[in-house]
Amino acid sequence: MLLISRKGFQELVLINSNRCYELPSYVSSCSELRYLKLENCIFKPLVKLEEFSNLDDLYLKNIDFGVNSRGALVTLPQLGRLGLETCKNVHNFNIKARNLHSLLVFRCPDAMLLRLLDTPCLYFVCLYFLESFEDFLRVEKMNLTGLLSNLRKTEMLRMNGHGMKFLSAGKIPKWLPDPVNSLRHLWLDNFQISDLDQLRDALCLLRNSPSLKKLCMQSQMEPHVMHYDAGPASIHLESLDCLDKTLNRLQTVEIISLEGSRPTLLFIKLLLAHSPSLVKLTIEPSGTTDAHQRLNIAIDVMRFPRASTKAELIFLNPKP
Repeated sequence: MLLISRKGFQELVLINSNRCYELPSYVSSCSELRYLKLENCIFKPLVKLEEFSNLDDLYLKNIDFGVNSRGALVTLPQLGRLGLETCKNVHNFNIKARNLHSLLVFRCPDAMLLRLLDTPCLYFVCLYFLESFEDFLRVEKMNLTGLLSNLRKTEMLRMNGHGMKFLSAGKIPKWLPDPVNSLRHLWLDNFQISDLDQLRDALCLLRNSPSLKKLCMQSQMEPHVMHYDAGPASIHLESLDCLDKTLNRLQTVEIISLEGSRPTLLFIKLLLAHSPSLVKLTIEPSGTTDAHQRLNIAIDVMRFPRASTKAELIFLNPKP
């Protein structure tokens, strides 16, 4: 590492597959780095990230920032992309990157998201949450309203179902103080429409994103995921004021791993009825469905009324 720090490299990938590697302080002398990926490392307080003044792309996986590493604000003026995956003590990662346009936070339960999202150029945000937060005392208090209020320039948002569940804490509003006018593309992964909390969050996002053009939902369940009673979600979807908003800009909808549950079909019906600009609805059934189930899903969806006369329905074969 000492030799590398003296060579003036612009890209560095350090992946330690055994025990965690404690980064030496002289790694900070790699001031010419533009791309840095570290995996399975421990940050010492003497490692000064602010020395990477030219860094444009930073990806940190399985990094321990240490319980005593809290320090002054780290400013990275050129940083455009930041990825944090399964890191520990992320609340000690106090960073300021005013040019950050892409942020990925994957299963870092103590990440201070509101601090990370405080940047004017953020274009793409991907947030994946853990299933449970019970063992993490430093999770910041945040709900869907608090998150969306920090996405004023974000055009692409990707979240998983656990994140939607976490953000549903407290009362879920129908209308936000200010709409998320910038949001164009929304991905919801491992999303359970049968969970009323997740459903209400999704509807709040749709209702308050007047510029949304593309919606992608992947409902394939993880093996350990909790299954919910579909009754309350179905009742909510059938209520007259469920959405009470026309999705004027929505053009493309993709629903992956569809199992054909009643709430899912009602949700598709709702989208078709409220999307006058819809061009394409793509459905890929779950691999657990048989040919008869897939036929019934197609028949049901084709019978739903459509607000758009140009809407094309595409049914794909499930992936093996």
